[in-house]
Amino acid sequence: MYATEFLDLPPLQTAAGLVRLPGSKSISNRVLLLAGLSEGTTLVHDLLDSDDTRVMLDALRTLGCGLAREGEALRVTGLGARLRASEAKLFLGNAGTAMRPLTAALAVLAATQGGRFELSGVPRMHERPIRDLVDALRQLGCTVDYLGHDGYPPLRLSAGALRTTAPIRVRGDVSSQFLTALLLALPLVAQGNDIVIEVDGELISKPYVEITLNLLARFGIAARREGWQRFTIPRGSVYRSPGSIHVEGDASSASYFIALGAIAAPDTPVRIEGVGSDSIQGDIRFVEAAQAMGADVTSGPGWLEVKRGRFPLQAITLDCNHIPDAAMTLAVMALYAQGTTRLTNIASWRVKETDRIAAMAAELRKLGATVEEGPDFIAVTPPERTLPAAIRTYDDHRIAMCFSLAAFAGAPVRILDPKCVGKTFPEYFEALFGLVRTRMEDIPVITVDGPTASGKGTLAGAVAKALGYLFLDSGAVYRATALTAMRQGVPGDDEAALARVATGLDLHFVGGEAHLGAENVAEALRDEQVGLMASRVAAWPAVREALRQLQLGFRRVPGLVADGRDMGTVIFPAADFKVFLTASAATRAQRRYKQLISKGIPASIDDLRADLEARDARDSNRSVAPLKPAPEALLLDNSALSVEASMALVLEAWEQRRPFASARGR
Repeated sequence: MYATEFLDLPPLQTAAGLVRLPGSKSISNRVLLLAGLSEGTTLVHDLLDSDDTRVMLDALRTLGCGLAREGEALRVTGLGARLRASEAKLFLGNAGTAMRPLTAALAVLAATQGGRFELSGVPRMHERPIRDLVDALRQLGCTVDYLGHDGYPPLRLSAGALRTTAPIRVRGDVSSQFLTALLLALPLVAQGNDIVIEVDGELISKPYVEITLNLLARFGIAARREGWQRFTIPRGSVYRSPGSIHVEGDASSASYFIALGAIAAPDTPVRIEGVGSDSIQGDIRFVEAAQAMGADVTSGPGWLEVKRGRFPLQAITLDCNHIPDAAMTLAVMALYAQGTTRLTNIASWRVKETDRIAAMAAELRKLGATVEEGPDFIAVTPPERTLPAAIRTYDDHRIAMCFSLAAFAGAPVRILDPKCVGKTFPEYFEALFGLVRTRMEDIPVITVDGPTASGKGTLAGAVAKALGYLFLDSGAVYRATALTAMRQGVPGDDEAALARVATGLDLHFVGGEAHLGAENVAEALRDEQVGLMASRVAAWPAVREALRQLQLGFRRVPGLVADGRDMGTVIFPAADFKVFLTASAATRAQRRYKQLISKGIPASIDDLRADLEARDARDSNRSVAPLKPAPEALLLDNSALSVEASMALVLEAWEQRRPFASARGR
């Protein structure tokens, strides 16, 4: 997951390939709660690993459920509808799929078995309404107190006296999660009589209630419904574990890749695995909306394949009550459509992780779109030319993910706070970047060159980490070639054989450290003999050419930071930004001396300084790729600067070259 302050996406062109979806958030948290309330154990397969499921797991663990990993599955030992903890304070982040159902379940258990529970979340959760659920629970006789503002979390749940004979009324036009919460909780207290729930107003997000009913049946509860206004939990209902259950892929998350195929897959489709024609999730109907806009979609059990059909897309007008979360993706697809796309019946957007209607309107306007918004609708007309924009994400995972698709409109896009996708799809951007293609010259490259012991590798690694870019340590490239040659018994004077080694090098960097295949060779590359061999290897033109091609291949989305001695002059002469880092020989000798002494290696500062000066002279005067700054490079002497100070100067200079510098941090 990208944990950077922002993530810059270059202009993207096409997409193709396979993506496997994480488990559905809606299904995952429902299954976890049902397994936690049931008697016995449930083996849960393909569970989503995200912020929302982690807070549910933490809550269940606090309440006394047993949780144990079995390979990639999770074994949940349930409470059997009996409280094991009579008091607890539960922090539920911004997870509505945890806050609402746990409120209802703990309220009825506390009322019947005694207990005292406090439920809270992040500040935004304390702005999300819960009054309609609390009012319904109070009709039952549950004791629920607001600990902050009336109508909103945090809440305290305590002992009460349940009354289950009269129908419980709940509003359905604010959030379907209120009804879902009651449906999940009431089987715990339905032993004496049927319990009836009656819905006031039109029930929104009906497909999410369908998910709830489907999963209740899997756990032994045969809930009945009369239309969408009356639901009955039968007398004698008891949760029974199904033994094992699989969580299907998240259909809301599928919407981004369905849109990706419709926008950017003209020939080879984007294949989506984990959700398909057999899905129980309502958001699978996003496929119909995408097809109406022009997507070419084929599907089967557990899979979808999507590519361009009509393009530009066709604007649509759509009642989105049935796909409220996925509908956000349609608003960004509208950037690629002819005409005005109008999405209606989306009032629930106002009470989600943020006010999504206002947020989507504001960010679409930054891109140049014309946007009309109302209490329950949004209308989007694409611009003639899309503008570069820094997209504020409002700590809302879906805003971050759907606006990533705007990068195909011809301009770079900055996603602020990309880590917010951790709520449901922590590896979203990695999955996206694995599918997309663009012109090589549109992928930004920063080079950091400099003499030995100038700190260029440390600086380049820090800059790459701050930007979320890939990192290339060119010195490690030559040392990895030397190490591989030594292991294969290739002599240092066999240019052709060394070139073959270089061509077949399986080198990549993980966390800034070099790996050959699956092996971390960072420590092995520091060996003195490897360094000596690397100097011999670097002298051969055929090897240098093979490694030049290898290094060029590291230029991938979202960007690259490369350090070495000739990155800005030979390997990436057209790099977007070049830095030449240096320090006095005395400073570099002192740094190297401290480094060696800390490892217990004896050293002399005078000898180190003489060696560095001699190496500088050799590097500057060599006939092939001599060490020198590129004419346009930023010259940075870091003799008196820390790594942090040097990085700040480089990032500030880079920011001034970006098209949305003034929007940073908005």
